[in-house]
Amino acid sequence: MTSSSPSSSATATPVSVVMPVLNEELYLEESVRRVLDQDYPGQWELILAIGPSKDRTQEIADRLAAEDSRITLVANPTGFTPNALNAALAVARHDYIVRVDAHGFLPERYVERVVALLDETGAANVGGLMAVEGDTPFGEAVASAMSSPLGIGGAKFHTGGEPGPALTVYLGSFRRSVLEEVGGFDEHYRRAQDWQLNYRIRKAGHEVWFDPTLAVTYRPRRDFKALARQFFGSGQWRRQIVAEHPDTASFRYLAPPVVTALVAGGVAAGAMGVLGSVAGVRGARVGLLGFVVPAGYGAGVVAASAVLARQDNLSPQARRVLPGVIATMHLAWGWGFLRGIPKSLRR
Repeated sequence: MTSSSPSSSATATPVSVVMPVLNEELYLEESVRRVLDQDYPGQWELILAIGPSKDRTQEIADRLAAEDSRITLVANPTGFTPNALNAALAVARHDYIVRVDAHGFLPERYVERVVALLDETGAANVGGLMAVEGDTPFGEAVASAMSSPLGIGGAKFHTGGEPGPALTVYLGSFRRSVLEEVGGFDEHYRRAQDWQLNYRIRKAGHEVWFDPTLAVTYRPRRDFKALARQFFGSGQWRRQIVAEHPDTASFRYLAPPVVTALVAGGVAAGAMGVLGSVAGVRGARVGLLGFVVPAGYGAGVVAASAVLARQDNLSPQARRVLPGVIATMHLAWGWGFLRGIPKSLRR
């Protein structure tokens, strides 16, 4: 890390960087290196909150902490993200809190830029874009879908937009005083805790500020199973947010469950039509019209995927899986929303 002058070090606001970590052996070291290379002119620390990982994550974290005294490790026995963030906050020493994910890579001078924006805007939280970059053809397709309104809606932290107040941002850099005022991250929310925190920040009269120049690289899931699990969980917890805060319901969040219900209903009606026709039930063939809904949805996804693939200049391998990726995102999220979280987790 490049040394800074004594005067700049003395005047720059001290910063605590916090990172929840679980099963991140693929990306943890690079993510940490990006933080260590920030060349921030003031005092700072990096706190890794380590969950009970099933891979070499703990080993890697231990080695990194032994190599650099600026890194502190704290345990997160639950493995859940909000618990990890609160555990890191409990030992953080500084007034500005910069959140980073273990599969996210900071650009150069990111910390310096967010500190400047906190000072310039007076906002409680500043953040920017989730710059999704796949490192496989499947990841390339996910990146394309997650950066398009077609795949994930029109939130500015996914698709971009002008700097200014926002409902939420990717990751976020916070004033510690505001985090303490609103009670930190709500550990009830195993997913969507950042959105829910920003909701409480805004309700408390503070501002969340978006700046598209704060683009942090994000590595997406690497196969259909992991992608479906991710989006199913996101849909479940979004349903919980809407249940607790009905004013947050919007077309962006209601469209996937509506589409999922229509597709499922169409498949069910079509299947009943097939069974009825085989059994000789009079008029059963009308049910076959139900297949029009999933067929129409599938055709629409394929057509839109072709346009998006050309627009993003995807590789042939990524083009082939893009329709499946988009449909998985839509339907897994929608099914998760329709199911909701288990009753044992509701409050």
